[in-house]
Amino acid sequence: QIRDSATLTRDVLEQHFSDLKGTLKKLLDERLLSLLQQVDVIEQESIKPLDECQKLIEHGVSTADDLLREGESAVDGDVGQQNEKLCNFTKKALHIQLDSLPEVPSLVDVPCLSAQLDDCLLTILKNQIFRHGTVASRPPVQLEEFVEKPGGILVRWCKVDDDFIPQDYRLQFRKSAASPFEDVYVGSETEFMVLHIDPNVDYQFRVCARGDGRQEWSPWSVPQSGRTTLVPHEWTAGLEGYSLSSRRNIALRNDSQSCGVLYSKAPTYFCGQTLTFRQTVGQPDRRDSLGVCVEQRNGDESLQRDQAVCVSTNGAVFVNGKEMTNQLPAVTSGSTVTFDMEVVQLGPCSNEGGNFKLRVTISSNNREVVFDWVLDQCCGSLYFGCSFSYPGWKVLVF
Repeated sequence: QIRDSATLTRDVLEQHFSDLKGTLKKLLDERLLSLLQQVDVIEQESIKPLDECQKLIEHGVSTADDLLREGESAVDGDVGQQNEKLCNFTKKALHIQLDSLPEVPSLVDVPCLSAQLDDCLLTILKNQIFRHGTVASRPPVQLEEFVEKPGGILVRWCKVDDDFIPQDYRLQFRKSAASPFEDVYVGSETEFMVLHIDPNVDYQFRVCARGDGRQEWSPWSVPQSGRTTLVPHEWTAGLEGYSLSSRRNIALRNDSQSCGVLYSKAPTYFCGQTLTFRQTVGQPDRRDSLGVCVEQRNGDESLQRDQAVCVSTNGAVFVNGKEMTNQLPAVTSGSTVTFDMEVVQLGPCSNEGGNFKLRVTISSNNREVVFDWVLDQCCGSLYFGCSFSYPGWKVLVF
């Protein structure tokens, strides 16, 4: 473990600083290009009026040279042509303004480019780089427990550094060593139910924390493997009134007029486990139901029948079709309804049947009801089901 974690830490440090070098070089190149473009723009804008002034001066000097040569020719000519040339020279000279020059900017008005480079950037970068990154020998949080759930794993972790005050935790997992870790939870709780877990497959988990008022995360805990041997809860496909998700753990009551009870694909709920329903609400009806039953029965419109316990969307609890006095709050969007059962055997349990009692706890919105459910046969596993009269209801089971 020490050698593996040291090797991993070296790889992480080398990759991080390699990425930093590449990013810094890119940023410096972009800044250099920006400054060079500024020099080009100032040069072009400043040199243009000076070039135009130079052209005017050169044109005036050229005109004066031409006139001077014409005057010399008039003086040197014979007497017959001299008067005519002098007359033309005089007329031309009167129309050319030889004493006029364009306004030339003074030296103080002409730009003189220079670069100002402050060495304090190197000092700032040096101080920041020397403080960048730390190496910790022990993370402040560690994984504590993995609890098998149908198609999921309940992961718990704990703080192991008494001086560390956590604000948030961050849980990651991956399916194989070749896969990258993925965030699965960020929050203040110290446990999380990871769903969509394939049974009998090892998953790796790790957790870290962020200190109170801090932005950076702590070192990761030692990765640990967890698995579940329990197959996931699934709804039965093919019932006309319901549409299922790809994993068949979410059921949506569609617009079909057909109604009835949607059952689980198999009796995957075992006593001693917690069965949880999380729902998005639609229009309620007193016949709606969420619950468990001994067997599937076609033709029923609700689980409010014998050999079943359920809760209606208005909070009413039914045991073998009879409404109990105690009620739960009405179901709301995002809330959960949980069923917990333990066996309390009254008489001999055999294949021929016998008295059999289950202690049932149903919880919803921080309230719960507890009662005994008497059956005429031993039931090691149960089906779950739901029924809704109107569309819009969506139920996730886990």
